[in-house]
Amino acid sequence: MGRDESLGWRIEAVVARYTSGSLPPERDRPLALSPLPAWLENVAFHLVWVIVAVNLAGTAFGFYYYIPQLEETPIIMWPIVPVSPLATMYIGLSLAAWRLGYRGFLAQVLHVLAFVGCLKYGLWTVVVQSFIEESSTIALWLWQFLIWSHLAMAIEAFLVTRYAKFSLSAVTVGVGWYVFNDLLDYFVPVFDGPHHTWLNVLLVDGEQATPSPAFEMVAGSAVGLTVLGTVLSLVAWRVLKATPN
Repeated sequence: MGRDESLGWRIEAVVARYTSGSLPPERDRPLALSPLPAWLENVAFHLVWVIVAVNLAGTAFGFYYYIPQLEETPIIMWPIVPVSPLATMYIGLSLAAWRLGYRGFLAQVLHVLAFVGCLKYGLWTVVVQSFIEESSTIALWLWQFLIWSHLAMAIEAFLVTRYAKFSLSAVTVGVGWYVFNDLLDYFVPVFDGPHHTWLNVLLVDGEQATPSPAFEMVAGSAVGLTVLGTVLSLVAWRVLKATPN
């Protein structure tokens, strides 16, 4: 069966018929940077403004979800605490920047923040909710929503490698931000820290207790995914730096 005859490409053709706008050129990327089939990437780029809107709506819901924690967090630390809503904001803005043709250094940093953030916190939430968190303490629909919406975050992160330029300086700034997040979340308590997401599994007498075996697993997952995001960002820099975007 040829490429244009497969079900995926037929779906892409139907979507393309009712949308407008150019697509980013297909790039020669290793599987680690492009696990999505090209037709699915194309569908996403055809529907880019829908995806931007969905991500920004997710950002709004995420901030609402974090209200109880933000009410007890110093304002100066608000850019650190609601990690998943910030990641969906980054990728929404990253996709918008691509569509609108912004290609400067700030756009490059935004692309790295979006790629690493969605990959890291998408997978982190899936791991924590599935294997560490006391999920029975929240409604089943909310638990399911957290799992599937964050898995979608991790998947859409790979759209970024189709259009973004990963300069070494942008990777340094973007990855540095997430290393800074991990330090304040798990290792260096400041301003009434730590500032990681509240989790029921860490509650002891109503307080978020650390250290504990569960805390170490949560922190280890976050740090490990930061390492993964760093490695993939550096691979993207090496592989894609000479590719037009």
